Amino acid sequence: MSNATIIHSERLELIPMGPDLLKASLRQEKAAASDLLGAAIPDEWFDEDGWTAVRLEQLLENPDFQPWCVRAIVLRASREMIGHIGFHTQPDPAYLADIAPGGVEFGYTVFTAYRRQGYAEEASRALMAWAEGQSVVARFVLSISPENAASLALAQKLGFVRISEWMDEEDGLEWVFARETVQTKG
Repeated sequence: MSNATIIHSERLELIPMGPDLLKASLRQEKAAASDLLGAAIPDEWFDEDGWTAVRLEQLLENPDFQPWCVRAIVLRASREMIGHIGFHTQPDPAYLADIAPGGVEFGYTVFTAYRRQGYAEEASRALMAWAEGQSVVARFVLSISPENAASLALAQKLGFVRISEWMDEEDGLEWVFARETVQTKG
């Protein structure tokens, strides 16, 4: 496990996934990865190696990215990883400068067996509350496929507003949403 802070919510722990855990995941070392996390990791996690390698590369290039990087969403009661959440970069990256200055984009996945139980909302609110406590973020950004009805509904529920769209090389058309932080609104 990483030395970055674990984020707690009512039912969840958002646990930073450090380089050793990401390396074990990429090598399909399921038992080692679960030991490093301190929670059971389902097979579904090990199918996501493309972006896992990207996050590992980011961490190796810049260890200060760790608190912002991917976190396992762990159900506290059962010690099971039920998904993951994290920021794509540290706050205020160049690619957001024109549409969301001072922003930071995040994404999440809740594994199939755990969907429709409020975990994505709970994890998103906890992650945003943590980031607001860092006092370096002006707004949050989500990019969502127009066909992803569940994530579009969650973005609306969380107060995000559509500000743009872009074509993602891997995912195709994505609508871009932003929400100002509490500090920015206040």
